[in-house]
Amino acid sequence: MLLGMTNTPAHSPAAVPGDRAPIPRLAGERESMEAFLEWHRRTFELKCEGLGQEELSSRTVAPSTLSLHGLARHLAGCERWWFRQQFAGEDVPILYYSDEDPDQDMDSLDGDAQEALAVWRSECARSREIVAAAESLDQRGTSLRTGEPFTLRWMLLSLIAEYARHNGHADLLREAIDGKVGH
Repeated sequence: MLLGMTNTPAHSPAAVPGDRAPIPRLAGERESMEAFLEWHRRTFELKCEGLGQEELSSRTVAPSTLSLHGLARHLAGCERWWFRQQFAGEDVPILYYSDEDPDQDMDSLDGDAQEALAVWRSECARSREIVAAAESLDQRGTSLRTGEPFTLRWMLLSLIAEYARHNGHADLLREAIDGKVGH
């Protein structure tokens, strides 16, 4: 080990104090996946914290049309699509998407950004309830597009990857807005 280095780098998700619950290092599969997903949800929330409508809706990384507002809409739609519609089979409308305008979650920034964040938080809360009610990681949902089954395990891992990808985008957006960096 190099001088001054520890086995827990400062950038490790489990090592970040204060702003997020630590991810347990000695946990079962389900607890670990739920903790990582919560960590990523909170990371996204922190990236949006303290910003107003203009900053949340700004598209600061040219030529991309990404914005934190658009990401909030997109992630709310992902939460609803995967947890409520496909896994739990709830009959609720799709958020921010249509066949005529499949990119409206990112492209159409009409409406209040804080409201979009509130919808995202609400969808996360409902997703947590669905996961808590699931009996096992092997419980199945069904793809509405293909009819194929998938497990809660697969879905949680997919959402962790989705959030990790978009948190990288959120990092770039936030740094371009006000120079704030870090995870």
